[in-house]
Amino acid sequence: MATISLEKTIGQLVTERPSRSRVFEKLGIDYCCGGKKTIAEVCEKKMLDPGMLLEALDAEAATDADSAFDYGSMSLSELADHIEATHHSYLRAELPRLSRMAQRVAKVHGDNDQRLQGVSDTFDAFAAELESHMAKEENVLFPGIRQIDGATKMPNLPFGSVANPIHCMEQEHDGAGSALERMRELTDGFTPPDWACNTYRALLDGLHDLELNMHQHVHKENNVLFPRAIEREKELQGA
Repeated sequence: MATISLEKTIGQLVTERPSRSRVFEKLGIDYCCGGKKTIAEVCEKKMLDPGMLLEALDAEAATDADSAFDYGSMSLSELADHIEATHHSYLRAELPRLSRMAQRVAKVHGDNDQRLQGVSDTFDAFAAELESHMAKEENVLFPGIRQIDGATKMPNLPFGSVANPIHCMEQEHDGAGSALERMRELTDGFTPPDWACNTYRALLDGLHDLELNMHQHVHKENNVLFPRAIEREKELQGA
């Protein structure tokens, strides 16, 4: 099996084999917003043994029957379409459901755990920001990316370089990641207390799934779609 360089970034590793995200999830390693960090940098920051991490990645590869969904083989337009159809659709269905549950759980059980109101408030701010974020991607950035994908010369984009909205989107990704970390902290890692009702348990399960989906979503944008769009723009500008 090929040796993985310690100078390879976390984002590159997950792009090559998305199932590697399971290893990073278990170790609490951010492979989406933190995808530009190398293995060496991550291990130093989290005080992990690099050899242990490489062994875990090798073990994952040996048991992974699915290998990988090759996002790198998709065109920019196909990847933007995939993100909208898979992740944006998921969020538009899930955010209202989780918001209702978070508000209900805070109202019913807030006296037992005052952190639950913080979960509800954090979630509602997170959801509002994501609705705005998705609209900007679907109406501004993604159409621009589709334009340069099919162009033979650099088109006149209304926002100048694609790097401009991409920078904004990446900053908003960081904000979403912070909100997810806050909700994880307030819920003890999405772990229900013994007295939790079924709605409370369903909320925590939904928040955990949301976190996993968002990690995959942001990874595909930050580490695959956005860098490739910037590179494509450079190619057109040099043509």
